[in-house]
Amino acid sequence: MVDADQTFVIVGGGLAGAKAAETLRAEGFNGRVILIGDERDHPYERPPLSKDHLLGKKDRESALVHEPAWYAAHDVELRLGQTVTAVDRDAHTVRLGDGTVIRYDKLLLATGSEPRRLDVPGTGLAGVHHLRRLSHSERLRDELKVLGRDNGHLVIAGAGWIGLEVAAAARTYGAEVTVVEYEPTALHRVLGPELGQLFADLHTEHGVRFHFGARVTEITGQDGMVLAVRTDDGEEHPAHAVLVAIGAAPRATLAENAGLALVDRADGGGIAVDASLRTSDPDIYAAGDVAAFEHPALHHRIRVEHWANALNGGPAAARAMLGRDVSYDRVPYFFTDQYDLGMEYSGWAPPGSYDQVVVRGDTGKREFIAFWLDGGRVIAGMNVNVWDVTEPVQKLIRSRAVVDPDALCDPSVPLESLL
Repeated sequence: MVDADQTFVIVGGGLAGAKAAETLRAEGFNGRVILIGDERDHPYERPPLSKDHLLGKKDRESALVHEPAWYAAHDVELRLGQTVTAVDRDAHTVRLGDGTVIRYDKLLLATGSEPRRLDVPGTGLAGVHHLRRLSHSERLRDELKVLGRDNGHLVIAGAGWIGLEVAAAARTYGAEVTVVEYEPTALHRVLGPELGQLFADLHTEHGVRFHFGARVTEITGQDGMVLAVRTDDGEEHPAHAVLVAIGAAPRATLAENAGLALVDRADGGGIAVDASLRTSDPDIYAAGDVAAFEHPALHHRIRVEHWANALNGGPAAARAMLGRDVSYDRVPYFFTDQYDLGMEYSGWAPPGSYDQVVVRGDTGKREFIAFWLDGGRVIAGMNVNVWDVTEPVQKLIRSRAVVDPDALCDPSVPLESLL
C-alpha cells in the first residue's frame, strides 16, 4: 500500500529515472513515486537507437526498460509527455508545463543530455537529423532504407561513437557515407590518434569516406530538401541526408534556474553532485548524463554519457534518497559494435590525463586490449574482439597499482597477476 505522506518525484523518463523508480520499490519505499518524462513513450534504453533498432533487427518494445504494465503494478505514477518547467526549492514543488504543481519530499533530476546543434545555414532543411529519441531513430532508419535503395548519400558531421555507429548502419543499408570531422582522425578526443585511426581504417575498408580537419559551414538545399554539405576548406559533398553527431550537452537548465550548483561548461558541465549523487540542495539528487559526480575511486569529478552510468546511477541515487550510505564508484563503461568489430571500454582517460598507451594483442587483426596509463597506473582499458576481460581490467583501474608496461603488453601474463 502506498503511504501518501512521502512523495519522491523523478524528473526524466529515461533509463536512469526508470531504474531509480524500480529501486525505490525494491528497497521497500511505500510512499508515492511520480516519474515525469517529456516523451510520450514509456522509458526506454538508448543504445539500440544507433544499433539494433536503427538496423531494424529489434522493435521498439525491446528497448523498453519495463513492460508498460509494470508501472501501475508497482504504483509508479507516470506523467508522460510532460515537461517540468520549474523547481521551487523552498516550497519543495515542481511545476509542469500544463500548470500542475507537485510537491516532493525528495527529488531526482535525471534529465539526460541533448544533441548539440550545428550553428550553420541549412539545418532546417528536411533530411537533417539528430539522434537522441526513438522517433529520431525511426525517421533516420526510414531514410537510410531509401538511401540504400537509391544509392543516396549521407553526410555525417562528427566522427564520434554515434557518428561511427550510424555510418556502419548506413553502409549496411547500402547508402554512400561521408564523415566530416575537425579532428585529424576518428574518435580522436576519446582514443587518441593511433587507436582513432584504427576505427577510421575499419570504416574506410567498408566504403566510408572521411574528410578530416574540416568543419561543416553550410547545408545547401533545393525545394526544402538537402542537396550538399559545404566545409570551411571549400569542399562540397553531395548529400541527400545529414546526421549531426557533434556531441551532447547536459540538460541542466532546470537545475540552473533552481539555483543548484553546476560544473563549468569548460569542465564538461552538468549538475554538481557528491559521491552519493546529492546536489547542493540536500533534498535533490541527480543521476545519469546530467550528473557530474565526485568519483571516490578516480579521485576527480566526472560526467559520463553512457548507458551503464544511467543503469547504475539511477539505483544509486534512489538508495541515497532513502538515506542509505551510498558512495557511487562504478568504473565508467561503454560498448560499441561496428561491422565485425565489438569493443568494450572501461575507465576514464580524457586528453591530457595519460602519458602512455600500451597494447596487448594484434591491432592488425583487431584483436587486442589497449591500456591508458598515467604514471604507470592503468586509468582506462579497451578490449577489441577480446572478451571476458572487463572484470580484470576494471580491477586494475581500481587498484591504482603501478604495473610493468612490458608485462601489461604480454598476452602470456594473466591480467589478474598484475594486481
